[in-house]
Amino acid sequence: MKLKHNINPVLLQFINFIVLVYSLVTYIPWYILSGSKQAIAKAKQVKARPVNNKPGGAYRSVNSLHCLASVLYPGCDTLDKVFKYAKTKYKDKKLLGTREILKEEDEIQPSGKVFKKVILGKYTWLSYEDVYIKAVNFGNGLAVLGQQPKTNIAIFCETRAEWMIAAQACFMCNYQLVTLYATLGGPAIVHGLNETEVTTIITSKELMQTKLKEIVSQVPLLRHIITVDGKPTTWSEFPKGVIVHTMASVQAMGAKADTGNKQPSRPVPSDIAVIMYTSGSTGIPKGVMISHCNIIAGITGMAERIPNLGEKDIYIGYLPLAHVLELSAELVCLSHGCRIGYSSPQTLADQSSKIKKGSKGDVTTLKPTLMAAVPEIMDRIYKNVMNKVNEMTSFQRNLFILAYNYKMEQISKGYTTPLCDSLIFRKVRMLLGGKIRVLLCGGAPLSAATQRFMNICFCCPVGQGYGLTESAGAGTITEVWDYTTGRVGAPLVCCEIKLMNWEEGGYYNTDKPYPRGEILIGGQNVTVGYYKNEARTKKDFTVDENGQRWLHTGDIGEFHHDGCLKIIDRKKDLVKLQAGEYVSLGKVEAALKNLPLVDNICAYASSFHSYVIGFVVPNQKELAELARKKGFKGTWEEICNSPEMEKEVLKVLAEAAMAANLEKFEIPVKIRLSPDPWTPETGLVTDAFKLKRKELTAFYQTDIDRMYGKNVK
Repeated sequence: MKLKHNINPVLLQFINFIVLVYSLVTYIPWYILSGSKQAIAKAKQVKARPVNNKPGGAYRSVNSLHCLASVLYPGCDTLDKVFKYAKTKYKDKKLLGTREILKEEDEIQPSGKVFKKVILGKYTWLSYEDVYIKAVNFGNGLAVLGQQPKTNIAIFCETRAEWMIAAQACFMCNYQLVTLYATLGGPAIVHGLNETEVTTIITSKELMQTKLKEIVSQVPLLRHIITVDGKPTTWSEFPKGVIVHTMASVQAMGAKADTGNKQPSRPVPSDIAVIMYTSGSTGIPKGVMISHCNIIAGITGMAERIPNLGEKDIYIGYLPLAHVLELSAELVCLSHGCRIGYSSPQTLADQSSKIKKGSKGDVTTLKPTLMAAVPEIMDRIYKNVMNKVNEMTSFQRNLFILAYNYKMEQISKGYTTPLCDSLIFRKVRMLLGGKIRVLLCGGAPLSAATQRFMNICFCCPVGQGYGLTESAGAGTITEVWDYTTGRVGAPLVCCEIKLMNWEEGGYYNTDKPYPRGEILIGGQNVTVGYYKNEARTKKDFTVDENGQRWLHTGDIGEFHHDGCLKIIDRKKDLVKLQAGEYVSLGKVEAALKNLPLVDNICAYASSFHSYVIGFVVPNQKELAELARKKGFKGTWEEICNSPEMEKEVLKVLAEAAMAANLEKFEIPVKIRLSPDPWTPETGLVTDAFKLKRKELTAFYQTDIDRMYGKNVK
């Protein structure tokens, strides 16, 4: 969607003439020298085909029509072999980087709140050889503590180098790594630890003090807690029988251990590598059992979609490693000689919450070439940049808008705009370090507006991906030369995808012009199932007559003529209203989420009523400005609780909904403004910032009753 400007029509005609002359003069040398002729041709090629002509036939990438890919390197069929191969090939190259903390201080805000701020130094690096030795010693040390092959060990820790070292140790020794999000609540942590019967947990000092201390008495089998960053100052409160170790002390035990006469128990491809607990968007987290061959097949497919991946690349790791997107992305990089520099959402950019004003964030220091993000983070970047554009002078704003609209036209044709990139968008690009060449987005649908914004302002392709924990994160990724929006690309070379009729929703694989239906993913990346949950495993996984394992995703998609997939709905998001109309809650949210006034939104509908309602987290700056224009005065909570302001926001939502061509019955009729943001810590969204509809419904039940006219006591 083009941005609106307010330039004099005569001046605009003159500018358009200059741009036309420039385009004509530069087109031929650009076309010859840039290599874009091949890129344009690739963008137009068919990317996947059905394996047969039957309705509902599976689609495969044109690069794996006859045989699905399953291994990165010959003979490397388990994760320990992949790392050993990488260690041998890239022995002295840098692998894992961590920024040193130079100074920490408390900063008192005008409200009286105290924020912790840090000044960070350079990245210090561990080589492939360093990481390998640390992992071997840690694995041997765990054996000294009594850890047996094929038994479960938990990691409950922030994303950092020690997380990956611990994971590699477990892969080598065939320990089954149980991953838990650092932001999970107490009951979910207890559930995961008790269900997997772990006796050892790897964590950090902070998480041990803030979360584990409160619930450790509810985990009766726990015997060892290993902190990755030294012992906390006080730890005497833990129950009798629970011993606290440091990662360094366990590695020291492993280095001294006599392993000469002992045959190590190496994994086989079918052995479980990870039991990954999902972020739980629909209730209690489920443990997904992911084998070595599942992960290797998945990262094989992902790596094929990143051209020229290798030693020159630097990846910034800041998403939760307990999420399949981040773990897969880092394993792809580790297996190809890339560097991985660690960060966090609080220190990522110069303006991040923990970075002291005037000092540099991690992207500025690291200058990564590869980055993964969830849509929520990209949406935030988009809104922040557009807010700054609106604060520019009239001349600056119109210049930015003209360049933006010009580049939008050019990239839709497959062309590049080097002059705009260097003169107009360089400053925006520097927000992510200035060197990003591929952005990978996954975890949830990315809006077309945000995707196009990232393409334009960060001067790089956005590889929008689709995958689930249950498919080892793999499914589809758009190719780097595909600049269309709203699609998730063709199936990866490791898997095939077919669409199954869903009669209730009216989606059929015989639909014209595009076949539609529930997305089923098949291939070696499809996981073993749910831990201790045979009933749910049988529901979500099936095996066909050829022995192919299929995952029923619950998502609705359509295949386009070039073999690319578009996600158009989700079974769980579809609600039938009282009058019989079906409303896709996800569709409603996608149409309204990118409004400057909206930081987050959850649509809600009941089959016992005839209209949609919603909960909205408003943008504080935008809502305060709207209140000022309407003459409403009060605190932030008073503004959000005002029926008058609810009506004003509803007007804005209704206009946007109509512009997005939503049906009248899809437009929210009543809303509740939330003064507090939804974060993983509140339990209302997952770590990937997906809405937890069940929790949101419970949290806003009183408001739901009010908006549907029930008597509220």
